[in-house]
Amino acid sequence: MLRFANLALLILFPLAWAAPMLRAGLLPLFGLEEISVLTGLQALWEKDIFLALIVTFFALFAPYIKTLGLALVQFHLASPRLLPVLHLLGRLAMADIFLIALYIVVAKGVGVGRVETAWGLYLFTACILSSLAISFLTERQQEPPHQS
Repeated sequence: MLRFANLALLILFPLAWAAPMLRAGLLPLFGLEEISVLTGLQALWEKDIFLALIVTFFALFAPYIKTLGLALVQFHLASPRLLPVLHLLGRLAMADIFLIALYIVVAKGVGVGRVETAWGLYLFTACILSSLAISFLTERQQEPPHQS
């Protein structure tokens, strides 16, 4: 069951990246009405390449590489010793949820227009949290039974 849930993330992550995460108006960085991970990254690439590289890694590569690596471990195509590295990638992927939440709080606090969360933010957050849970449960399955 964990294997199929993990494989489902390979489809759900790209969907979450394209889904609207925020609806914003009159923000200086985004001249967009709906902002997804992908449209946000596009705007960021035009403004700050270094920050765009970091966010691209956190938002796209870290969760997807972690999901692929976990699938390899689950199907016995990679060693379970890879699990701690995958766990770290999962934590890095969670960092971008924090950045998005921080952006929402700052934008609302400054009063620079209107910011509303959209369903894509919840989908993306659910994907990240599901990935962390699947990783945790997979690690528990891989552990040898403790002898009493």
